[in-house]
Amino acid sequence: MTQKLLIVESPAKAKTIGKYLGSEYKVMASIGHIRDLPKSNKNAIDISAGFVPHYEISKGKEKVVHDLRLASKGASEVLLATDPDREGEAIAWHIAEAIGLKNSKSQAPNRKIKRVVFHEITKEAVSEALKHPRAIDDNLKTAQEARRVLDRLFGYDLSGLIWTKLRYGLSAGRVQSPALRILVEREKEIQNFVPEQFWVITAELETPRNEKIIFTSSVEPKTEAEAKKIVEIGEKASWQVGKIEASEMVRKSRAPFTTSTLQQSASTRLRLSPSQTMRLAQKLYEAGHITYMRTDSTNLNTVAASEMVAIAKKDYGENYASSVKAYATRSKNAQEAHEAIRPTHPNLRTAGALGAEQKLYQLIWRRTLASQMADAKVLKTKMTAIGIAVGKDSPSSEGETLPPFTANGYRVTFDGWLKADPAARGEEVELPSKLAEGEPLKLVTINSEGKETSPPNRYSEAGLVKELEKRGIGRPSTYASIIKTIIDRGYVEKIQRSLKATDTGIVVSDFLSEHFASYISDSFTAKMEDELDEIATGKMEYVESLKNFYGPFHKAVLSKKKIPKISNLGDAPKEFPCPICGDAMIWKLGKNGRFMSCAKFPDCLGARTDSGEKMEGPKETGELCPDCAGKLVERSGRYGKFVSCGNYPKCKFIKRDANNLNNANDTNVKCPACNEGTMVEKRGKYGIFYGCSNYPKCKNIIKTKPTGALCPMCNSLMMEGTKTIPERCSNKTCPNHNPHKCLVNI
Repeated sequence: MTQKLLIVESPAKAKTIGKYLGSEYKVMASIGHIRDLPKSNKNAIDISAGFVPHYEISKGKEKVVHDLRLASKGASEVLLATDPDREGEAIAWHIAEAIGLKNSKSQAPNRKIKRVVFHEITKEAVSEALKHPRAIDDNLKTAQEARRVLDRLFGYDLSGLIWTKLRYGLSAGRVQSPALRILVEREKEIQNFVPEQFWVITAELETPRNEKIIFTSSVEPKTEAEAKKIVEIGEKASWQVGKIEASEMVRKSRAPFTTSTLQQSASTRLRLSPSQTMRLAQKLYEAGHITYMRTDSTNLNTVAASEMVAIAKKDYGENYASSVKAYATRSKNAQEAHEAIRPTHPNLRTAGALGAEQKLYQLIWRRTLASQMADAKVLKTKMTAIGIAVGKDSPSSEGETLPPFTANGYRVTFDGWLKADPAARGEEVELPSKLAEGEPLKLVTINSEGKETSPPNRYSEAGLVKELEKRGIGRPSTYASIIKTIIDRGYVEKIQRSLKATDTGIVVSDFLSEHFASYISDSFTAKMEDELDEIATGKMEYVESLKNFYGPFHKAVLSKKKIPKISNLGDAPKEFPCPICGDAMIWKLGKNGRFMSCAKFPDCLGARTDSGEKMEGPKETGELCPDCAGKLVERSGRYGKFVSCGNYPKCKFIKRDANNLNNANDTNVKCPACNEGTMVEKRGKYGIFYGCSNYPKCKNIIKTKPTGALCPMCNSLMMEGTKTIPERCSNKTCPNHNPHKCLVNI
């Protein structure tokens, strides 16, 4: 019997679905994206043709594509069951394109290929989805494509400018740059904050029933003398109960989790980063324990909500359960057909692998249950204590008086949904309820404590996610990657639970804010997100959106080409003179952040760290550069010491000798590109490679060790291969480079 082929993204998802389906189906995984834009921007996007992207099979996915293509040829139907969002729709489209099948609303139907969507991986949901296949949604696919192309155009143009004007290797991103700007703005608030001193005065007072209450002065003196005077008056004063205000408040249950609120709560409660939360949630989803974890919706289907109401009644009693509750979704772009994140089987109290996975499931389960429970009731109380100075009839009389002292507290009178989620209860402070206005109070102690106003706190990951959502920057599915990217780039560092912008991050953000403020603004970023949403619903055209953006943006980038390279970030503090010549120093940006450099560089090579400590910088060798007659210096690089011209980067001469790392492990194979140098083993970011010893004049490189032979087809160097292919051509365009390449063309 001919099988139907069902394709998902991950092997774990395939394994779970495979358990539900019989022998009629074969379930395979694409293992994420199988195609993407090439790393080089040269042929990635044809702008003049209407921003047409040119995709290629992702590195390492050739065998996956070959296997999917082979399986699809023998299948009676091909069902694309990738995730139910834009990314999933795009992956489905790429799979169809790569294995030679096409089916979308804008094309003639291909009866063999179908798209199925489910929001939870349960037997019931998968079976129901298989009954309602559809075509690939071209609008959703195009919206994802627009995001990918938009991000590439933004990042490539702007990063290229930053490389030439700040430092090579730096980059900018369409949504990462606004997020970085938010953190930099907060860091500058902290740096510029001028603390003010104040005093807090507290009095411990005892009731006639021996109950002790801490009251705090409503006035915070600015000087120690003022504080001391209040304490002296308070020590001699007679105290009594002032006004008592008590009011019952309702604490409404919280909506079920969206992606954003799950990330925030997991950060606060479980100390998980957004990326950790999403990884764990992905595992729970793929195992069939929770619904799809990328959602803006707070909606629950009525069956799931009713099951939660039943659990509340059974576990806690009738008065704890409410009727089924619905919550208004805040996001204007949320799809109500989608659900909030909830357990797929409400009666399953524990699920997932041991540790963090189970804790995250418990968090989701409790939040979902609490959302369908009765509201909590809280009695909030504010009590005032009045100190009457000796010899005075009231605190308002002329002479020595005391400000009112207050105590605030609350107690839960009915816990309602807090029964299911006690961690949301907070610290309960209960004040005595039997006190009456005018009752005497006995002073136990009164003290003052000097304090300073504090700068605003740095954003935590949860706080930044909340801020990004509030400003409309990015989407819930992108928050984790935004934060991870700016940390990985070295623009932000995580200190305990706070995000701190680094010197490099501040320099990059300041450069963008000065020259491209409108493109990293909240309004522009939110506007582009809205346009992507409109493309997804068919209300806006792909080309129109990209054209409106790229024309002015590209013009703005070109207009900055002539600005000078920013090598001087300002004068360094005068208390840190050059450790070599004693002259003034300036701030510069290095690969590890800011450092101080002698203002006379390259004539003087003195340098200090950001904290002012002397740096072991380049040392003059006493030789002159053969290319520009500048001074040769010994430097320390990632892979050891080497000798180069002191006028770098204007002159890129590097001395070659037996002690130079760049000349170690010489293969003695002549470079065919320049016929002068030999191929030398080197080490780069991605490991060992082989390059010409005549670098930088000759930039010929190959991936693996040359054998010494030349390719009979193109005359390029042959290099070592694998066990199955012992030798292959180093020229990527030569058919002899990858003899197995024919596999992807089957």
